[in-house]
Amino acid sequence: MKQFIVLAAVLPLIMVFIMQFSLEQMNQGRIAALQELVYGAKERAKQEGRFTPEIRAALARDIAKRFKVDERDIVIEADNRVKYRRNRFDEREMISYRIEVPIERIMAGNRLMGISDEENAGRYVIEGSTASEKLRDEP
Repeated sequence: MKQFIVLAAVLPLIMVFIMQFSLEQMNQGRIAALQELVYGAKERAKQEGRFTPEIRAALARDIAKRFKVDERDIVIEADNRVKYRRNRFDEREMISYRIEVPIERIMAGNRLMGISDEENAGRYVIEGSTASEKLRDEP
């Protein structure tokens, strides 16, 4: 009987570790998908010289669809001014961007550990910069 009681007490804790591994795999897959979407948008922005409203809207729409979140919860901060390619490196001509996406479940079994659903959420941020490939139109 003692062994059954110990098993009943320990089994939920062991299951949390197994569920956490599965949740980590799911979150890593989501992060990889997000990085792929951001990379595609960044490559389009390089050609345009900035993150155009169309690129931003398409990125937000794709992220919202893939992650099943509201587009208003996605934060996209990027340069609006057109940047041009130069023959030499110029820090001012780099296109900067920052994308934040909410992640709802970070830890499995959060309620068992006394962590609320609000505390078990966070935001994944991708931040970077890239060189513009847009050429200045010379007269």
